[in-house]
Amino acid sequence: MEEELYAILGTGNLCQEIQDRLVWREDPKGAFSVKSAYQTLTKQISTGSMDSVYSVLWQAKAMPKALITAWRVLLDRIPTNANLIRRGVPVDSPVCVMCNLSQETSQHLFIDCAVAQRVWFGCYRWVGMVGVQNKEIKNHLENFSLIHLSSKQNQVWRGVWVGIIRSIWEQRNQVVFKGGVPDPEEILQNAQLLSWLWLKNKTTRFVYAYSDWILNPNECLLAVL
Repeated sequence: MEEELYAILGTGNLCQEIQDRLVWREDPKGAFSVKSAYQTLTKQISTGSMDSVYSVLWQAKAMPKALITAWRVLLDRIPTNANLIRRGVPVDSPVCVMCNLSQETSQHLFIDCAVAQRVWFGCYRWVGMVGVQNKEIKNHLENFSLIHLSSKQNQVWRGVWVGIIRSIWEQRNQVVFKGGVPDPEEILQNAQLLSWLWLKNKTTRFVYAYSDWILNPNECLLAVL
């Protein structure tokens, strides 16, 4: 993903009186946006019609950094151990660093891993529902909806899915690079915080405190108009 972005980014010409700056060539004003990056990379990645799951992802209400991570996961362009090995990068072990049981693929790390399973179950319990696990990752996102919510409200709910993906990846890297210990509760709490921050800063008239979001998520979701 970074390689594609850098390939599209250009830099200003050297000039003694003008400071160099990065310019996003896909925008007339040179300003970067996640939306324009999505549209540009979509054209480069796929020569046919886009899978509907990417439209579902792009409509999710989440922090841009989390959306980019989730997008890379759906494209299987995240540097899991399996992907690193496929690219000829040496790794200490091909197994998942979170559970040490199976090969670390995107499907395993974010959906099938025992740690991920506990996170998803915890998320479903949070809103008072029972979820079916072990789905293919794209289907997992598409089916991540609540029947009592409107389409717009489910876009916010899917932002939680995006936050969980981002939080799993962040903790996985903590384990790999800083000797951290997998903690499903911490992953879910971080995803809950990311989704609440989006709601607080981007949703008009959203007046709920973080404690309200944790204790009464359905009430908060239904308040989104």
